[in-house]
Amino acid sequence: MHGIRFAFGTLTVLRVKVTRWDRDTARVGMLCAPLAGLVVGLAAAAVGVALTFLGANPLLAAVAAVAVPAALTRGLHLDGLADVADGLGSGKPADDALRIMKQSDIGPFGVLTLVLALLAQVAVLADRFGQSWWHGAVAATVSAVTARLALTLASRRGVPAARPEGLGAAVAETVSPRAALLVAVAVVALCAALSVQAALAVVLGCAAAELLSRRCVSRFGGVTGDVFGALAETAATTSLVILALG
Repeated sequence: MHGIRFAFGTLTVLRVKVTRWDRDTARVGMLCAPLAGLVVGLAAAAVGVALTFLGANPLLAAVAAVAVPAALTRGLHLDGLADVADGLGSGKPADDALRIMKQSDIGPFGVLTLVLALLAQVAVLADRFGQSWWHGAVAATVSAVTARLALTLASRRGVPAARPEGLGAAVAETVSPRAALLVAVAVVALCAALSVQAALAVVLGCAAAELLSRRCVSRFGGVTGDVFGALAETAATTSLVILALG
């Protein structure tokens, strides 16, 4: 239960009291990250479906479904995506890039990346809700679960922290590769029960996040809390794009 509290307390704004902050708790928490994603995804799906049944057009339902995960994370994942874009786009050495990522303002790379990512998410969900409320609900839920599964995989041993402090350092290398793989297989199998396309969306979403993770490790020397946020948004957006192609 401490691990589940850790997952919901660090990955959502839900009022969960985190009483332990050690490495063992972080390990269980990151293994439970897809569960937190499921709750976030179901909340987003519920809002989108409710608006659909109330007569809203698919675009409005899509905007609401994108807004819910942002609200349930206080926009931290989107902020991480913007910060990582600025850090990578700066072309500066690792220490300077990390300093840029810690600044409160958002640069042009961050703004552009945020706009494109949010436009892609809204466009896909509008298309899915336009097909049916079920397609929209599945897309919103699968993308949120994929986003948190990417965090489980990024917490495995062999992916170091770029800084000695912060959320990145707290969860980096806490999960064994075998345990991360087992969780990934379980999530893919459950999504395959919905459709082959959903399972493929999870796999390719996590693959895109893995590519970004490797780039960040190479560029910054490891992962940070901002990198985790960027990985989540990258995985979510990629999974939605794959669902749109089905």
